[in-house]
Amino acid sequence: MIAQLMGPDFICIGAQKAGTGWLYEQLRPHFDFWMPPLKELHYFDRAGLSARELRTLSGDRIAEARRHARDEDDMRFFDLFAQLRAKEDVDLAGYAALFANKGTRVAGDITPGYSTLDDEMVRQIANKFPQTKVIFFARDPVERAWSQLSMWVRHGVIPRDKIDIDAFLKDSAVRARSFPTKIVARWRQFVRPDLFHRYFFDDLQRDAATLRAEVISFLGGDPDKRSGDLPADYNPKAAKEKLMMNAETRQKLVDFFADELRACATELGGAARDWPKRYGLSLSI
Repeated sequence: MIAQLMGPDFICIGAQKAGTGWLYEQLRPHFDFWMPPLKELHYFDRAGLSARELRTLSGDRIAEARRHARDEDDMRFFDLFAQLRAKEDVDLAGYAALFANKGTRVAGDITPGYSTLDDEMVRQIANKFPQTKVIFFARDPVERAWSQLSMWVRHGVIPRDKIDIDAFLKDSAVRARSFPTKIVARWRQFVRPDLFHRYFFDDLQRDAATLRAEVISFLGGDPDKRSGDLPADYNPKAAKEKLMMNAETRQKLVDFFADELRACATELGGAARDWPKRYGLSLSI
């Protein structure tokens, strides 16, 4: 296990609703890792927002994380992060300093919002941190989009009695996160092949222990070491309410993502090979 001198040793770019919360929970208590006390930093995807806007977006979340700080290293992180967020421009050196407490441990930033970054921002990150590994968790676009919609309903973004699937699919925030082949292609332009790896939410559901071992090994940790008292399949969101999808809505989602489902099967391989046929789609039009 050899960590870089500065900056994150890995960045997890998502996808949203595809297992990033599970990954953070597994790595945070693992002795080989130092993870920020805030699961999603959202530094690069919210860069350029004013300090006031950032406080509005993140203030409560950061305040809650502060209350659960474990030690002085965690508190120093929050102080550095507050200073960084107050700057108007992206400060890659300041971002790297957020991980100064890691020592020889492996450190990373798990922020699904980074899947929405444009080419220029990805290029800057890759150039500044050329040895940093990048991982992406892919999920069936139909299931991922529905899970995002369910989350928005839980959080009151969309009223339960006013769900409009057509309007939802037109939302730029949904579209930016819903095409894994485009996300993977964008990051692979700038990240070395040996430093980029994609995993599948399907494998997390099927065999969490095996996926945990694969990810931790790739990142440079020892998969035989425990994550505190957490079992490999620990899911902190298991009890959260999930919306039921009716047949009409399902078909609309399938029609919308049909081409992407086929592209995922061809370009991502792995579990994605099964995505089209679960909806009765052939691989060719």
